[in-house]
Amino acid sequence: MYDYDLLVLGSGPSGQKAAIAAAKLGRRVGIVDRRDMIGGVCINTGTVPSKTLREAVLYLSGMSQRDLYGSSYRLKDEITVGDLAARTQHVISRQTDVIRNQLARNRVTLITGTGRFADAHTIWVDGESGQESRVTFDKAIIAAGTRPARPDSVEFDERTIVDSDGVINLESIPRSMVVVGAGVIGMEYASMFAALGTKVTVVERRDRMLDFCDEEVVESLKYHLRDLSVTFRFGEEVAAVEKHQSAALCVLKSGKKIVADTVMYSAGRQGQTDSLALEAAGLQADRRGRITVDADYRTAVENIYAVGDVIGFPALASTSMEQGRIAAQHACGEPVRALNELQPIGIYTIPEISFVGKTEEQLTESSTPFEVGIARYRELARGQIVGDSYGMLKLLVSPADGRLLGVHVFGTGATEIVHIGQTVMGCGGTVDYLIDAVFNYPTLAEAYKVAALDASNKIRNIVRIEG
Repeated sequence: MYDYDLLVLGSGPSGQKAAIAAAKLGRRVGIVDRRDMIGGVCINTGTVPSKTLREAVLYLSGMSQRDLYGSSYRLKDEITVGDLAARTQHVISRQTDVIRNQLARNRVTLITGTGRFADAHTIWVDGESGQESRVTFDKAIIAAGTRPARPDSVEFDERTIVDSDGVINLESIPRSMVVVGAGVIGMEYASMFAALGTKVTVVERRDRMLDFCDEEVVESLKYHLRDLSVTFRFGEEVAAVEKHQSAALCVLKSGKKIVADTVMYSAGRQGQTDSLALEAAGLQADRRGRITVDADYRTAVENIYAVGDVIGFPALASTSMEQGRIAAQHACGEPVRALNELQPIGIYTIPEISFVGKTEEQLTESSTPFEVGIARYRELARGQIVGDSYGMLKLLVSPADGRLLGVHVFGTGATEIVHIGQTVMGCGGTVDYLIDAVFNYPTLAEAYKVAALDASNKIRNIVRIEG
C-alpha cells in the first residue's frame, strides 16, 4: 500500500484542480507545498497580486474616469505603496483561505514543506520545522510552477533592481522605471506604473511587443501608453545596470544610457524543478527547468505527470487548471476529453487586451479569406457611460459561410466579453447569430452586434458587386 493514490507537488492552479479532481473520483490525495505558498505563485506573487494591483491603480488614480472628469482627475493625490498593498494583501488572504477550504472540503491532505523525489514512487518532504518525512504514492503530478528568470550578469537587490515577483514589494512608487522585456508581464507592469505617474522606459530586443497579438490592437495599446509618457526602445538590449546611491544607470548595447529609480527585469520564466531531484525518479528538465510531457500530460516515467507552467507554453492559469484536471482524470483511469484548442488569451495591461482564434496576420499567411467587422466603444452608449473612448472589438469573419475566425478586444472589460465570441466560435455559430441576437442595452457586449453588422454589410457589398 502507498500512502497516497495520487500525490501532487505544488498547490497552484494546476495542482489544486488536479488534487480536487482526483479526490472527487474517490482517490486518496495529498498535495505538497510550503505554508507561505498555498495557491502557488499565481496567488502569492503572480497573477492575483498583479491583477489586484491593477484594480487598485485604476481606482486610486482615477484613470478610467478621466474621459468624463478631465485629465487631472485623481481619487487620491498621493498614492502610496501602502494603499496598493492593502488591497493586494486582502485578496491574497481571502483567496488562500478559499483554497484551504476547498482542499479540506474534498479531503485532500495538505503536506506542509518542500518535496524531492527519492524514487518514482517516493518523495522526501523537508518540513518547515526542520524534520524530514518519507511519503509514498502510486501516481504523482508535478505542478511546481515557475519563477522569474534572472540573468547571471544582473545583481538583483529587491529595491533598485527587481524581477516581476519583487516589483509588488517595492518600498515606494518609483518616479522613473526601466522595464526590460516587452512581453505580457513587462507590459502589464509598465502600464500600471505609467498610470501611477512613473516615467517608464521599455527596452525590448525584438522590433515589436506582444507579437502574437493583433497588430492593430498592439498599435492602439502603444499609442495609449505613449500618451502616458511611456518611452519604447525596440531593437535594443541592456548591456549593464550600474547601481548608484540614489538610482540605477541602464547602459544599452547601442551606447544609450537611461537613469531610473528602479529597473524591472521581465526576462521570461524558469521552471522550479532544480530542487525536485528529478533524476532520482528517472526524469530530467531542459535548461529552462521545463518537463516534457505527452498529450495526456504524462512524463517519460509512466506514473508521473506534469502540468501547468512547468511544462511551458501557454503557461496561463486558465489552461493550467484544465491541464491539472485532465492529468488527474487520466491518472485515475477515467475517460477524458482533450483540452479545447479554442483558448482565450487575456493581457491585463491598461487598457486590457483579449482575443481568441486567429489574427489577421495568421489568416493572411495561410491565404484564408476573411472580412473585418469593427465596433468602437465610443459609438456605444455603455462606452460613453464608463468613459472608454478608445476601446474596440474586432471580428474576423469567413465570407464563405459567416463563421467567426477570430475575436479581438481592446479596452474596458476585454477579458470578460471575449468569452461571448469564444462561445459562438466553439459552438460553430456564425455572424448571423450575433446579428439576430438581442443584447442588453446599454452594454459593452452590444459591440458584437455592431461589429457583426459591419462585417455582414461588407460581405453583402462584395456579393452584390460580383453578381
